[in-house]
Amino acid sequence: MLAVVLAAAILTGLAVIAGVLAGLVVAAGPLRRLHRAATAARWQATHDEVTGLPNRRAILALLDRAADERRPHGLVLLDLDRFKTVNDTYGHEAGDDLLAQVGARLAALAPPVVLAARLSGDEFALLVYGAPAEVQAAAQAAWHAVRAAPAMLGDYPVAVQASVGYADARPGGNPRDLLRNADVAMYRAKTRTPPVPGPSPAPQSLTDPGPDAGPEAGPDAGPHGRCRDWPRR
Repeated sequence: MLAVVLAAAILTGLAVIAGVLAGLVVAAGPLRRLHRAATAARWQATHDEVTGLPNRRAILALLDRAADERRPHGLVLLDLDRFKTVNDTYGHEAGDDLLAQVGARLAALAPPVVLAARLSGDEFALLVYGAPAEVQAAAQAAWHAVRAAPAMLGDYPVAVQASVGYADARPGGNPRDLLRNADVAMYRAKTRTPPVPGPSPAPQSLTDPGPDAGPEAGPDAGPHGRCRDWPRR
């Protein structure tokens, strides 16, 4: 009789456990969906949808951390030349494709570049850990990487060029100061670009001579093969 009671108790316990496990399995589906939704929301908050690169918020957070840690660093900004013409000629989908290709080239840059980001529009940023000479070298590497080969927009190869500016973090400065200084340097590089088809000037920093000093020499890569080199806008 005791054996029968024990067996019944064991079976009842197993049934309860099975019911609990079944409930957990049923609940796991919604929990997984919630986790995926939260992960997607975090990614969207810190990344650019077109290029897959980190966005402005993400790179500013890392600049804040670098400043707090007193880590030597700098910022490189790139602005694509004649991007509006590409949009007007091939359409916005082709423009997005061009942005994605440029983003991939920048993301592939080796250290001391630690992060490539798309800020907005056709403007990209690179976070560089290192001394001023390393920041300058990273700016040169980015400049060459962007223009190293044409971008394929469907069946059409299009030459890619960019105006590049860079700045070093200063003691007591903040990420917004660094961003502003790099932006001023980038604008200086863009204003020194001759208003005719041809290579963009070399990367510019705030310590370089101003626009009145004349155009800065850079490797004259020119158009690649049958690439189109659009008038600047």
